This record gives sequence, structure tokens and C-alpha cells, in this order.
Amino acid sequence: MRITILFGGTNKERLVSVASAQALHTALPEADLWFWEADDSVHETSGKALLGHVRPFEDPFKPDGARLSSAIEQAMDRAKADGRLLVLGLHGGRAENGELQAMCELRGIAFTGSGSASSNLAFDKVAAKRFAALAGVNSPDGIALDDIETAFAAHGKLIAKPARDGSSYGLIFVNSKQDIVAVRNAARTEEYVIEPFVAGTEATCGVLEQADGSIIALPPIEIVPADGLGFDYHAKYLAKATQEICPGRFSPEISAAIKDMALRAHLALSCSGYSRTDFIVPNKGPVYLETNTLPGLTKASLYPKALTAQGIDFADFLKGQIAIAERRRTQTLGRAVD
Repeated sequence: MRITILFGGTNKERLVSVASAQALHTALPEADLWFWEADDSVHETSGKALLGHVRPFEDPFKPDGARLSSAIEQAMDRAKADGRLLVLGLHGGRAENGELQAMCELRGIAFTGSGSASSNLAFDKVAAKRFAALAGVNSPDGIALDDIETAFAAHGKLIAKPARDGSSYGLIFVNSKQDIVAVRNAARTEEYVIEPFVAGTEATCGVLEQADGSIIALPPIEIVPADGLGFDYHAKYLAKATQEICPGRFSPEISAAIKDMALRAHLALSCSGYSRTDFIVPNKGPVYLETNTLPGLTKASLYPKALTAQGIDFADFLKGQIAIAERRRTQTLGRAVD
């Protein structure tokens, strides 16, 4: 089975994807590299071109290899014919909402990360909150767009974010009536989740499915944004002053609660392989925000930091995920034969 790192994508998280692919290529240097371009075409590229791209979070990547297809579906046909296993260095959009996973499943292609159904569920922040709540995970109440002014008067501060996006793109802190206008304008082009602002420490917790089938929560990470306001795209990847403390400086009781909720969310959403769940932690305990089924794997990303704190080498993590992907494909084919 040929290992292939698929990265890029047609959405705005493709820049983060390139940085993830750089880390993946370093750990899996023998794997082929396929770049999914913004126009939906897929290209081969070299490790030299990938590692030589020095500003992945800011500048678009240009592959240096042959064009494989004009559309991702054709590339998946090629992956099936070649007997490839896809290591997904992708984030957001069709790469994380279950569409790409469904393409793989329908063709019997092995791939890392969660399947199509759980990916789609987790990608929808409203649905994910509802399912996490069924597992006993505490989350903030949602606010309808029509009620935003009344809610702002009641709470004094709100937070709004795209219902189906990642990397904190489009995050809006509602501190004034002018911000309400910004939310209404943003909601014209995509659905927004609006919630009361919860003051507290930002945290995230990875969950790992190991090759033997056991599932563990990794050490929680404490996030201190550079500007003291919020962990948006700039704070995540560009602001050098952002602090990501792993393990976080939480009490043993709070750390245990974060890990427990991350595991519950992972299971409630039927995630597989690995996931990362984000929280806000006020004095009363962690509050669920969202679950990422394809979290960033860049050198600056949170999930690799948690792996290191757990004592797990990044290359060993990937080998375990590849083994899980191979086993899942074999089990799926076995059910199809039965």
C-alpha cells in the first residue's frame, strides 16, 4: 500500500494544511505528496518544494510536479487504482466536513482520521454541541441572530463564530453595537454561532486512539493569546507572544475534568484516530466549545505539543494512525463481502 500525504484544499485553511504537510513529510519522508489546489485540481509535488516554502501561513504554495487531475474526485479514482493510503494533512471545508471522507469510503480508500459521518457531525458546531451535551458535556447556550441585541443587553458581551469553519477564522467578539452590525454582515454569507461570552482560560485537549484500540486523553494545553483577547488565526500562527503551555497550569481536578469531557465528546461524535476539543475554563469548570477531527499538525500546532508532553514521538503517532486506517479499511471491506 502506497502512503500518500494529501494536503492543500479548496478552502481558506489550505495555508495551515501546507504547514501540516511539512511536518508530516519530515516524519514520513518516503510518502508521496499530493497537493489539492484551490481550483480543485490535484498535483504531485516534491519534498524539496514543500520544505522550501518558508511562509506557509501567509503565502500560497505552488507545487512543482505533474497535474494528476482537474478535480479531487478524479484524484480519488487514481488513489483507488494505485492502492494508496491517504494521510490527511488537510483542515476545514470539504476536507473536514465529511465530503472527502465519503469519497474515500465509497472507493475503499484507507485514510487517517475520522470517517465521513462523524466528520460531518463535528464540523457543524451546533450539532456537535447537541451531541456532546448528550454525553454530559457542558456547553454555552446558543443565541439566535434575531435575538442578538436582546442577548447583548442581557450579557454585556457575546462571541460569534462561523458554524462550519476552523482555525478561528471569522471570530467576532461582540463588545459594542458596531460589532453586532459586523455579525449581521458576516451572517449574510455563512451561518454563525452566537453565544454569551464566557470569561476564563482557553484550553484544548487532544484525544488519541492507539493502534491497540485504546483511547486516551492527552495532557490539556493552556492558551494565553498574545493580545489577551482571543485565540484567532493571527494569535494561533503568527503572533510570537502567544503562549501555549503544556501541560496547562490547571488544578488536578480541572485537568481531569477537561480530559474527561474531551473523551466524552470524542466518543459522542464517534470520532476515530484522533481529535482535539477546545474549551473555555471559568472558575466553575470547563465549558465545551468545539471538536476538531483534523486538528493542525504543524510544528506550531497544539496537538503535536500534547503528543510530546505525553511522551509520544510524532512519527510513532503517524505510524499508529496508518495502522488504524489500514485496519478500518480491512474491516469495512470485510463487512461489504459479508
